[in-house]
Amino acid sequence: MLISQAYAQAAGGGAGGAFDIMSLLPLVLIFVVFYFLLIRPQQKKMKTHRAMIEAVKRGDIVTMGGGIVGKVTKVVDDGHVEVEIAEGVRVKVLRATLADVRGKTEVVKDEAKADSATK
Repeated sequence: MLISQAYAQAAGGGAGGAFDIMSLLPLVLIFVVFYFLLIRPQQKKMKTHRAMIEAVKRGDIVTMGGGIVGKVTKVVDDGHVEVEIAEGVRVKVLRATLADVRGKTEVVKDEAKADSATK
């Protein structure tokens, strides 16, 4: 017979408790890194975006999720706003679809000041 029998070896004794903790240490370290590099910044970004959306008022210039830019004409309720996307064209959109909120345009006031200063 050229094939020998293979027997299972007995489990080696050793530091069973310390080995378990050391095997979990890389997983804990990976979770900590993910928390500080991915989870925490996303939570901060969501919090500031939610505050920005809740602060929308009449006259603000907004950018919707699809890239359409318009002016808020009416805040209907907590979930909806009415946005004028073209002259005479008003749409009712969900606040959650607003991607960016710019304040009222201050450029017009600055141009009026510059025109009056040049005269």
